Amino acid sequence: MRPISLAHLTVLDADPLALIDAAAANGFDAVGLRIVPAFAASEITDVVGDADLQRRIRRRLAETGLKILDVEAIWLKPETRIEALKPALGTGAELGAKYVLTIALDDDGARLSDNFGKLCAAGYACGLRTMLEFIPYSVLGTLREAHAFLTEAAPQDAGLLVDALHLSRSGGHPSDIAAYDPALFSYIHLCDAPQAKPAPEKNRDEARGNRLYPGDGELWLDAFVAAFPSDTPIAVEAPNAATRNLPIMERARLAGEATRRLLRT
Repeated sequence: MRPISLAHLTVLDADPLALIDAAAANGFDAVGLRIVPAFAASEITDVVGDADLQRRIRRRLAETGLKILDVEAIWLKPETRIEALKPALGTGAELGAKYVLTIALDDDGARLSDNFGKLCAAGYACGLRTMLEFIPYSVLGTLREAHAFLTEAAPQDAGLLVDALHLSRSGGHPSDIAAYDPALFSYIHLCDAPQAKPAPEKNRDEARGNRLYPGDGELWLDAFVAAFPSDTPIAVEAPNAATRNLPIMERARLAGEATRRLLRT
């Protein structure tokens, strides 16, 4: 079975140690760790500035055998300064992450391209591959747009992150994946949703907190998973409104069981 990672957004209220414990107890191979606040009001545990917590994270990873798949999420905004992000990139690399996830939110194309190139270079310097995610409510809303931007920017060792929900809501289909170099897709985001799309202004609310666990909705997930090489890791990103009040451990269990059930079939 493909490696599966518990994306932090699935249990965003979990601190890093609780995230690792929930993933380990429920059959995940890795976790995705949020160490950069997406926006000023975002609440996350300050991993970057806490050396003791970093030591405890490394110890817990060693005890459980888990890895950190990626650190996230860097939103490239007009005010973004890559130099200020280097401590976070270094921390992610020291904790064993392989990738850093980024999203475009800057309408100034030249500045966006410059910041993206700098981020890729800074990540590459400490051993992280930068993964660009397209999101319908970001500047790069489709797979085609993200690939075109990547091709023009020509950064050092960057890839594309495809999220099943965002592919669906942007009008895409798993068959689109075949048009691109498989080497671009180091890992994927998996969740489910109703086939019917929400109104465009509701896309963010759905993505942030109203997804379904894999196999519980109507998306073409069999075809989606099959569109990528058989060893492509799957990060389960499925914050679920119906289960948000359940304990972290229980939400991780539901996400893990649903994912393994889908992969078995």
